[in-house]
Amino acid sequence: MFKKFVWLEWKSFFRSASFGKSLGLKILMAFLALYFSAMFLTLGIALFPLLKELYPEADPLKVVNGFALTYFSFELLFRFLLQTLPVMDIKPLMILPIKKSKVVNFILLKSLYSFYNFLPLLLIIPFGLFCIIKEAYPTTNMAGWMVAMFATTLCINYLNFIIKKRFTENLKALIPVIILGLALALLDYLEIFQVGLYFGRLYDYVYLNPYLAFVPVIILVALYLWNLQNLSGKFYLDAGLKGKTTKTNTKEFGWTRKFGSIAPFLQQDLKLIWRNKRPKTTIYLSLILLSYGLIFYPNETYQGMPSFFVFVGIFMTGIFMINFGQFVPSWDASYYPMIMAQNIPMKQYLASKMALITFSVVVLGVLTTPYVYFGWNILLLNITCAIYNIGVNIPLLIFAGSFNKKAIDLDKSPFMNYQGTGATQWLVSLPLLIFPILIFWFINKFVNYEAAIGVLCALGIIGLILKPAILTFLAQRYRQRKYVTIQGFKQKGD
Repeated sequence: MFKKFVWLEWKSFFRSASFGKSLGLKILMAFLALYFSAMFLTLGIALFPLLKELYPEADPLKVVNGFALTYFSFELLFRFLLQTLPVMDIKPLMILPIKKSKVVNFILLKSLYSFYNFLPLLLIIPFGLFCIIKEAYPTTNMAGWMVAMFATTLCINYLNFIIKKRFTENLKALIPVIILGLALALLDYLEIFQVGLYFGRLYDYVYLNPYLAFVPVIILVALYLWNLQNLSGKFYLDAGLKGKTTKTNTKEFGWTRKFGSIAPFLQQDLKLIWRNKRPKTTIYLSLILLSYGLIFYPNETYQGMPSFFVFVGIFMTGIFMINFGQFVPSWDASYYPMIMAQNIPMKQYLASKMALITFSVVVLGVLTTPYVYFGWNILLLNITCAIYNIGVNIPLLIFAGSFNKKAIDLDKSPFMNYQGTGATQWLVSLPLLIFPILIFWFINKFVNYEAAIGVLCALGIIGLILKPAILTFLAQRYRQRKYVTIQGFKQKGD
């Protein structure tokens, strides 16, 4: 039966209506997979000598165990954000004489072949073999350690299933978990309660007593059975017939009326964001990614690379602009034909989009002001990047949106979701992020830092001055693409 399921999955992949149209994206993902595989394999081979050089007095295995909790925490985070749950079309199978346990077991076992489970092996196996062959670590002890580490990775795989089922529908419920995680990380950093050290000692014991490797294996089996029970409980034809009872959200955003002719469109966009999962998630992501600067501003490596800080400033002040603006007008795909059938000025429709995105850039720009702690030049650069985003990048994104013709399901999670993504979204990132970096680098190199900031700021101001003319051009462009866009939005399966 499992062979038949694999055969059905294979045929479904190649016979999909979107296979040819998304072939380029699949090729790109394959190249990324090869790249990360090479990176992990290189790190796995070089890890032992590297740790010997960095920590000459310490046992490299104990150092690895000390960082195990940090690694597994990041792995869980990346899986939650990027890994999609394995699915198959089970409704046709429900009316056939096939045991539901076989279908559910196939879905869960299918996840074991995930690329996310393959990558850790490229770290664990080379490091373990290096310890055995080059440093004469006992083979049995290292084998037990490797089994325990890989079993923990598979535990995270199934734990991710449970977390996604619990939290993707209600991201607010993650806030206490995030606060607890940050608190433990702070306590560990301040050496008040070193949870990472205690977690690492567990793997030290596994190495000394390799039979203890069965403990994470037992936890893995328990998580598997937990997921098996959860999925089996929903394996019914009528499982989705009863709709969820939710409180109706009647927020009207009456304060938007003061914005004149663009008020109805602005109100519609705010309702769309407030009431739907995918656009609302862009708000949470924008706030979370405001901490992006903490990775680079305090790092000595980037202090001599001011042009790289332009990327950070563009990204932080424009993260909502990027996530929301690149999918205009795909957000309105479900009622876009109705909008086009009405006597609605296209210029007002686009002006409302630009106003909403501009407001987001201003808010995020204000929220980045605490980075003045790292220097007034950082604050000035972030403000300049915000002005550049408003004057140049917003019109650029709206123009790129005229090529969009893929609908978006507003209730789906944005994580690892490429719905609505096409070549336009990949190409627009080049001028959006690279052009300001190149402009700043060139002027900073041949003139000075202040002149480079002044040019970026001037470009943004020029864009603001030319906004009426730009809006007229964009409106004309959208009118020319009206029927192509409407036809594209009807192809929901693409």
